[in-house]
Amino acid sequence: MAFFFEAVCVLRSLISPQDFNYNTDGYEGDGAEDRKSQDGSETMPFIDESPTMSPQLCVRPDGDAVSPTPPESLLPGGHPEKGLEMKKLVLSGFLASEEIYINQLDALLLPMRPLKATATTSKPVLTMEQIETIFYKIQDIYEIHKEFYDALFSNIQQWDDMVTVGHLFQKLASKLGVYKAFLDNYKMAIETVEKCSQSNSQFQKISENVKVKGPKDSKDCTNIVSMEALLYKPIDRVTRSTLVLHDLLKHTPKEHPDFALLQDALRISQNFLSSINEEIDPRRTAVTTPKGEVRQLVKDGFLVEVSEGTRKLRHVFLFTDLLLCAKMKKTAVGRHQQYECKWYIPLADLTFQTLDDSDSCTHVQTLPEHEIEEMKIKISVIKSEIQKEKKAQKGQSRNVDRLWKKMNEQESCLLLHSPTIPFRIHNKNGKSYLFLLSSDYERSEWRESIQKLQKKDLQSCVLSSLELQVLTSSCFKLRTVHNIPVTTNKDDEESSGLYGFLHVIVHSATGFKESANLYCTLEVDSFGYFVSKAKTRVFRDTTEPHWNEEFEIELEGSQCLRILCYEKCYDKSKLNKDDNEIVDKIMGKGQVQLDPQTVQSKNWHVDVIEMNGIKVEFSMKFTSRDLSLKRTPSKKQSGVFGVKISVVTKRERSKVPYIVRQCIEEVEKRGIDEVGIYRISGVATDIQALKAAFDSNTKDILMMLSDMDINAIAGTLKLYFRELPEPLLTDRLYPAFMEGIALSDPAAKENCMMHLLRSLPDPNLITFLTLLEHLKRVAEKEPVNKMSLHNLATVFGPTLLRPSESESNKPHITLASDIWSHDVMAQVQVLLYYLQHPPISFAELKRNTLYFSTDV
Repeated sequence: MAFFFEAVCVLRSLISPQDFNYNTDGYEGDGAEDRKSQDGSETMPFIDESPTMSPQLCVRPDGDAVSPTPPESLLPGGHPEKGLEMKKLVLSGFLASEEIYINQLDALLLPMRPLKATATTSKPVLTMEQIETIFYKIQDIYEIHKEFYDALFSNIQQWDDMVTVGHLFQKLASKLGVYKAFLDNYKMAIETVEKCSQSNSQFQKISENVKVKGPKDSKDCTNIVSMEALLYKPIDRVTRSTLVLHDLLKHTPKEHPDFALLQDALRISQNFLSSINEEIDPRRTAVTTPKGEVRQLVKDGFLVEVSEGTRKLRHVFLFTDLLLCAKMKKTAVGRHQQYECKWYIPLADLTFQTLDDSDSCTHVQTLPEHEIEEMKIKISVIKSEIQKEKKAQKGQSRNVDRLWKKMNEQESCLLLHSPTIPFRIHNKNGKSYLFLLSSDYERSEWRESIQKLQKKDLQSCVLSSLELQVLTSSCFKLRTVHNIPVTTNKDDEESSGLYGFLHVIVHSATGFKESANLYCTLEVDSFGYFVSKAKTRVFRDTTEPHWNEEFEIELEGSQCLRILCYEKCYDKSKLNKDDNEIVDKIMGKGQVQLDPQTVQSKNWHVDVIEMNGIKVEFSMKFTSRDLSLKRTPSKKQSGVFGVKISVVTKRERSKVPYIVRQCIEEVEKRGIDEVGIYRISGVATDIQALKAAFDSNTKDILMMLSDMDINAIAGTLKLYFRELPEPLLTDRLYPAFMEGIALSDPAAKENCMMHLLRSLPDPNLITFLTLLEHLKRVAEKEPVNKMSLHNLATVFGPTLLRPSESESNKPHITLASDIWSHDVMAQVQVLLYYLQHPPISFAELKRNTLYFSTDV
């Protein structure tokens, strides 16, 4: 009966489409939809494979979703019809929509033929490659559905109780591989249409004025639709074909020969939908705009807004004509969640505000760096406790729920306070708003999405309170991002990410139209937000930069690698006063998932990221932290890397190894103001060159240091400490450092921590104190280099202090799956303790040795 209702809706919409302001169909109504959407804007359904659930494609004026299956009270007579007559009604309705669909495919093919004919002439409208990209698989899809339509039409004409159609749907489902090929090409097809329309006015007219024949019995002979809208139809059709199979099965007796065939066709279709569900653009229709066009949701997500100096977590919705900022309303237990609109801006009135545009900078509430680090520590400790609790209680104890709640509080707080990159938007008729984002990548995505929509002919609008209520109510149904990115919103089976070192080689880039000064940055996610980890050198005045630079990036539960390509700005007049603003222009950006199966091999994995027509080629491989930090003594005792520090200082007749002194001196000379010094990776080949030079004690080492990129020098110093046969603070003292840092009484902790330093061999102690004072000097420049004591402790702590192999193999160490376990955080805390301590004198320490004789 559901289909009978929808068939009636379709017929009514064909007769008087102006009577309807919203689409009431689940898999019918293409004709009505096309009449409303003259500009080619499209309904984007959410695919749901459940047999009991149907897509909610639109919203009624009262804010409720329209369901494809109406309640029984809406059906003729108030009761659902039964029997095979209903099956015929369902098929008749579907046949009518198939006719519309075939007409749409035929309309797409119509311009393809003359375009192909001109492609071989001296004045082609499009190249053959562009034509094949735009119309990829359309001919095949047309033929599949024409054959299906003819056969189904014949069966309905000869209808009786034993007529079977399941074999036709089976055959249709078996051809879904063609749709998969179409889907894989869909994004490229749409981009090609847009690109060609911008560069060729003749093609623009063709693409915006495609004539679609109406149904045979329709009064309207033709309908004008955009090519972009028609290219979406095949995606839409798969969902609708699956829905009709649900209704056919509902009205087919189990003993009927069609039942098993229809079930099989539905199984094939659902498996196909499951495989592509994540690939389809998740935009869905909300309500119509003042111009009568379909308002679509383009993008949504959780952003941190600064309101009256306070950070607030908002859910921001970008529609085709406006930006809406909402917050989740608190509702009584058992009631549906709802959004409350905080503000909205029509895109026609939206501009991007820079710092220079505002009279005064909004004061942004920020947490001290150590509080951010403490949150990470708490999250890691709670994760370890949850794992132990689950193992002991099989995950059923109340204590697990209590721990999950604690971790959610910490993660939510971290999510709220970690973003720092400003994203300012302005309503030219009103006030300005400030969001804080975690990375330049994310800010660029929002800016580009808005700017793309603003290229269209937009009109300003003022929503009435009722219209705003309807739109805000629809947000709950339309949203594509349902939960804030915290662990408690993830399934237990979801990957916890990679911990260790990712080796990345950025090879080259192509696709630039004009010569420019180009460089790339690498970002990885950590604790729910992204951190910049590496930067290539600037390749000047080129369209084909060849960096071939290798970086070693530390991963902390990372699941994604981002590459951003920038054009360097050397014009000082364009510099922004905001420290967090990146003034260099983003030329392209892209990201790849860090699949453990792919990257955890010994061989390099070569890949290409495509970004706005630009292609960046890179390679990567992953090394676990255990393997990368494994201390392997050098077989060449004449070198410095992998050689005991006492051997090196004795050979050099120095108190501190020459490599440590030279690297520190160079960093303080010209790297202390460098943003992210010691955090940003240096080029691996440069680091290896410096390593070889120090090992061979070359006379050119000072010349090399003065010419080398400062991040490579910083990386060489970190590598030296990491490759020591045992960590600087020694294997023997490791358990005592762990116990000392855990002491609660300040006096007891002070005595213990100072005594542990006195227990170090002299070369280790003097080198450690030298490094300590250097890191303090680096942290003094934190306003410029963004490296606090906490950041530096995070970088150096696990390198200077690490359990011996015998310790790390103990069960209590390996219980936690993630490296950001209690032990690693404690290593960071040990170094942080000494960094925050007043200056420590070697002579004073040794003088006090007489007063302490307790064994470690």
